[in-house]
Amino acid sequence: MNRKLLGLIPFLIFILLCVFLYQGLFGNPRELQTGRIGHTMPSFTLPDLMDEQKQWQDKDLIGDVYLLNVWGTWCPTCIAELSYLTELKEQGVKIIGLYYEQAYDPDFGDQFDINKLRAEVQAMLARTGNPYQFNILDLNRTLALDLGVSGAPETFLVDKKGTILLHHTGDINQRVWRSKFAPKIMELTQ
Repeated sequence: MNRKLLGLIPFLIFILLCVFLYQGLFGNPRELQTGRIGHTMPSFTLPDLMDEQKQWQDKDLIGDVYLLNVWGTWCPTCIAELSYLTELKEQGVKIIGLYYEQAYDPDFGDQFDINKLRAEVQAMLARTGNPYQFNILDLNRTLALDLGVSGAPETFLVDKKGTILLHHTGDINQRVWRSKFAPKIMELTQ
């Protein structure tokens, strides 16, 4: 009897593995969702990218509907979306940047030049358009980790109460805006 049970174990493992892999066939890899949807923006106090004397807190953003756009100058997709985000800003959409510096790692004692980064950001935004009201600098990735950010670009839609309503991984373009964000924003402003 024990031999029969032992013989079933590999078969059961095989069946479980098949079920797991079968589910993966029908998942959309572009639909990475944060577990924060429906929750309030995590608490944070982080410096402004261009002025470390200015500190931004989650409380500063209460009362406005806005997009929180995670981006970096090192990210080609982020650069590609800047002109469209600038068009959205001109239409009255409030966009806050969360600058994600990929090259910085405090655990390895990197020599990080904030002035070089600021010059790079200013040059980039001068070329492509500046959609941001301001940029929050998250060097240690505390806010990014709390939001479940896996890279850049990622965009979050946040309501007036600070609740995260939508999360999109990838660039914001006309198609994504019309199908995903515009209907929700229309709902919030009516």
